[in-house]
Amino acid sequence: MFPEVEVYRYVTERTFDSYLFQLVESKQRFISQIMTGKSPVRSAEDVDEAVLSFAEVKMLATGDERFKEKMNLDIQVSRLRVLKQSYLSEHYDLEDRILKHYPKEIREWDERIAGYEKDAVLAEKNRPKDGEVFCPMTLNDVTYTKKTDAGEMLLAVCKENSLSQTTGIGSYRGFQLEVFYDPVNGHYCLNLCGAGKHRVDLGPDAAGNLIRIDHALEKIPAELEKARTKRAEIAVQYENAKEEVKKPFAYEEELREKTERLNALNIELNLNEKDTPVMDTEQEQEGERPGKKRAGRER
Repeated sequence: MFPEVEVYRYVTERTFDSYLFQLVESKQRFISQIMTGKSPVRSAEDVDEAVLSFAEVKMLATGDERFKEKMNLDIQVSRLRVLKQSYLSEHYDLEDRILKHYPKEIREWDERIAGYEKDAVLAEKNRPKDGEVFCPMTLNDVTYTKKTDAGEMLLAVCKENSLSQTTGIGSYRGFQLEVFYDPVNGHYCLNLCGAGKHRVDLGPDAAGNLIRIDHALEKIPAELEKARTKRAEIAVQYENAKEEVKKPFAYEEELREKTERLNALNIELNLNEKDTPVMDTEQEQEGERPGKKRAGRER
């Protein structure tokens, strides 16, 4: 209806206006942290409306500047305590990782690397020799020298073992063969068992299955390099964690100074004492009926 609208905000000294605008400022700061278009912050401080005691209301009404300082310190000390709690939580997590997680993971990768090294040597040792197209495969105690016969027999053996538990069926290129059915993906799988286990997903094509098995054995050196790289990355994380856990809380001194100043202000403003009860809590004398007036005393 109108091209321009003017909004007036009145602020009166020595009233609750300053406190209310302080609450609005805190809320706006929280909203700005979430809605900013810049790189997102790692944490945002939530805000709740404070509950004022009678003593705080009294100091707010008198316009004492110390009360404003006290309210600001309340917010800053609360924020620093949250940061310290987050620091302690991360510190304890790092200690747990240093003592348990990283050593265990490094041992597991060392064992895996040792297994890959042995299996790589075994696969290389049992490669087809000059003039050979196919290494013999033993299935159910029968050795097959022809690739076609071995592939077809492998499919037949798989169908005989329709359970999800692994079953030993023979050997190939120095590796023991285990077959099992994968009910999730709906196909048979083969484990090449040397120092470790190397899984091969089987299909309906007899010749294709043998190609997959040879390909899995050829990939062992590459898997060995991946394992070494992963182990090195974990070792670096382990050392970084050892250095990180030594760092103290960055805002410890600031928290101590502001906490001491806040405690001093609470003492000066008498805010460290509990509010005087409004109602009379004096107990009735023994033998006096509840609700009965005492003689010579006005309530």
